[in-house]
Amino acid sequence: MSGTQQPTQKVKVNVRLGDNNYGKAEVQLMKIRRDRPSHELKDVRVRVGMYGDFDAAHTRGDNTDLIATDTVRNTIYALAKEGFGGSIEEFGKELVRHFVGTGPKVTGAFAEFTEHLWDHVQVAGQPHNHSFVRQMPKHTARVESRDGQTFQVTSGIEELYVLKTTQSGWEGFLLKERFTTLPETNDRVMATFVTAKWEYAVDSCDYDAVWQAVFSQIQETLTDHYSPSLQRTLYLMGEAVLGRCPEISRIWFQMPNKHHLKYNLERFGLENNNEIYHVDPEPYGLMEAWVERAE
Repeated sequence: MSGTQQPTQKVKVNVRLGDNNYGKAEVQLMKIRRDRPSHELKDVRVRVGMYGDFDAAHTRGDNTDLIATDTVRNTIYALAKEGFGGSIEEFGKELVRHFVGTGPKVTGAFAEFTEHLWDHVQVAGQPHNHSFVRQMPKHTARVESRDGQTFQVTSGIEELYVLKTTQSGWEGFLLKERFTTLPETNDRVMATFVTAKWEYAVDSCDYDAVWQAVFSQIQETLTDHYSPSLQRTLYLMGEAVLGRCPEISRIWFQMPNKHHLKYNLERFGLENNNEIYHVDPEPYGLMEAWVERAE
């Protein structure tokens, strides 16, 4: 290519700063209570974000009165030492109050948690005082406030893997369709990873007790009915949770259908009486819905 290439001219446009926040993410925190013979531990991943008057930092590079994100990390650990005696939801309120009260330019904040749950190792039928085994389900939470005084709290469950070996089917769906190959069945394995989150109808409660009630109810509801679809089971779980927990206003579920496919053993001269399955990781059906109080 010959000739002199002309530099690209910058086009001047008018812009403004939109919604924004900053903070610290992926803070890994463990707190061990050693003030009793049987130790207790909290194992959480924390993210904190702050809202406020941060225009100058973005538009002029002026960091005056900004809380350093390194300070946010240090604060999480320090306040965990001084407090964090109960649920992650209550600890979230502690953090939000602190940052709104401390940061000259902070007007609101949020704290998000993923808590790994641990149980005491059982020895001869008794829990060991200081040995633990980590469980699969996780306790999640988000605490948000725009003024540091009133809070919006959402709690949740992640990675609750449930399965029933029978009493599930999939019938009555659209069969006369060009690309449908799936046969109907009234006896299949139904399995799913339950992700749920719920909002509260009260300003405060025993968040850990409510979480445990939801955790138990989801499992109990799995057992108590024939499931014509994963959608029906999702709805019944939500209905049962709202009936058991008056503190909750509504609950959201995400439930992928983890397909367990009966494996073809007949080609080997073996009969498969619903015993041997191939677990198909993907693709999978995905059901999502809110179940809400109607009154």
